[in-house]
Amino acid sequence: MKRIHFTGQDLMRIRVAGTIGTAAETLDSLKLLHATDVGLGFRRWQVSVRGRLDEHVRPLLALLPPQGPDLDVWSLAGDSVCIEEAVDRLLGAPRELLRVEFENIHFRPAHRLWARNLVDGDREAWLQVAAALRACHGVTITPYWGRVRSHLAEVRTTYANAMAEGGIDHLMNTLSGPTLRWRPPVLELDHPHEADVHLNGRGLVIAPTVFSVGHAELMHPMLDPAAAPVLAVPTVTDTLVGSTLWDGGGASTGQALVELLGRTRAAILEAVAVGRSTADPGRSTTDLARRLSIAPATVSHHTSVLRNSGLVTTRRDGKAVLHTVTSMGMALLDPGSQAL
Repeated sequence: MKRIHFTGQDLMRIRVAGTIGTAAETLDSLKLLHATDVGLGFRRWQVSVRGRLDEHVRPLLALLPPQGPDLDVWSLAGDSVCIEEAVDRLLGAPRELLRVEFENIHFRPAHRLWARNLVDGDREAWLQVAAALRACHGVTITPYWGRVRSHLAEVRTTYANAMAEGGIDHLMNTLSGPTLRWRPPVLELDHPHEADVHLNGRGLVIAPTVFSVGHAELMHPMLDPAAAPVLAVPTVTDTLVGSTLWDGGGASTGQALVELLGRTRAAILEAVAVGRSTADPGRSTTDLARRLSIAPATVSHHTSVLRNSGLVTTRRDGKAVLHTVTSMGMALLDPGSQAL
């Protein structure tokens, strides 16, 4: 049992996020794929995905030891919904954070030297991890990502509405279930180890997840003890929710987008859409080139095609050229959205 203790200040600083990020969901999906009992909610997904991964994901499997904790990809890659941005953050993770993350992982003997290279920042070893993350994401997440994002957005709205309509108690009671119990001012989580967590004014971020199953997890920003922890709450709790997510998975939204636009153009459109909001100034050509590891001239060519197709808009801000996704572009990225 893990108990999260709230002060009045903590209760005032609760907020709801949209996701734990596509990188964390990807690693969780790999764990879920190898689980012996995933429950009815994931059985169709597991059957459709199993056997489609190849040797390219082995570096990720090495980060999932048989016993003890595995790698906290959320801390390293952030909560981005764009796999390329997540990979970019992963490759740029501070050395100090790598040491903290790796020190308690019990690697198999065959993987220990390779893991040491990761901690030392070996570029080739990290490129293997990045390639494995992309490969896994393409098989386990991409075919379902449009539906998954819509589901997460609906859950986030449910949480936000619960807090707006009935305050913190109503939100916590909405979260409560077999593995989460609200006993004011303490939130109890089923956990294999006894622990008391005192937030001490930091507040809490509540984030719904799809591929994290079993019980909620409390994630701590390792290099910033003053930052609010994130409570990852599983949302696929029954067969009905699962069947809704996996219906039509063979007709991948992500793959269909690649077939329609081409791989590079689809990646650029997704990267432009990251962080879209009314306050977002857009993504510069240089930023997109850096995120996707392609030449600025290539970005300019593809954004021109996307602009002529009505999927992005472009404006100049000083020396920078900024690109913003349109509602039509968002509708292509997420068919379940109300963008149009």
